[in-house]
Amino acid sequence: MMLAVDIGNTNILFGVHDGSGWRYHWRVRTVRDKMADEYGVLVRALLRESQLTLADFDRIVVASVVPPLTGRMEEMLGDETPVAPLVISHTVDTGLRYAIDNPSELGADLIADAVAAYARLGEACIVVDFGTATTFTAISGDGVVLGVAIAPGMNLAASALSGGTAQLPQVRLIAPQRAIGTNTVDSIRSGVVLGYVGLVEGMITRIQAEMASSQRMASDDIKVLATGGLVDIIAPLTERFYAVDPWLTLDGIRIIGERCLP
Repeated sequence: MMLAVDIGNTNILFGVHDGSGWRYHWRVRTVRDKMADEYGVLVRALLRESQLTLADFDRIVVASVVPPLTGRMEEMLGDETPVAPLVISHTVDTGLRYAIDNPSELGADLIADAVAAYARLGEACIVVDFGTATTFTAISGDGVVLGVAIAPGMNLAASALSGGTAQLPQVRLIAPQRAIGTNTVDSIRSGVVLGYVGLVEGMITRIQAEMASSQRMASDDIKVLATGGLVDIIAPLTERFYAVDPWLTLDGIRIIGERCLP
């Protein structure tokens, strides 16, 4: 049985895979100053609800983009389980290659996204991940990570808008009824949510065009997968996604673990 852990800037995802499918998923808030013992209490409580313990896992794989928490989570899992956790980086054998200037800068979550997308499609594709940042990862038809585009995530943009102005509040992001807002809350939702639809569709068009030129294929043949904690807000507002999978990153972590661990 495998425990997959995705440590992001906003949320930490935990997934339990029994070899045939995902049995459980959990999404908890990232707390950067929480200690290893505190995360141990949290993880044990989550597992206890499912009648599991950390000793039940023979594979543990961690992807983290929060360096202060990487070591703490690795320490806690190493102390509590009979196996050493695999921490994903560009040095791990993922089956993919990298055509970027410095592969060490590529986030473990984006590596997992690329692995999952290429394993599912086996062809040129793009992954859009809606998290703290909104990222676009391009993968070639022969399994090369071509590069990434990074934009502020929707919540980050909304927080910056509220924090940088005197009269605009922080609002919960949902799709507005109309693009023309008639009150402050709907106006912000329109600008942020619908504005991000425009950003996403525009970036997809540009990336597809660049990939099509270098890969000698039609832009429309390059499929787009969408994932991330905020994907459910954007997905109903665009037809540019071939598939939507909120747990795609965990699936990439699983695939890497199955490839690298006995």
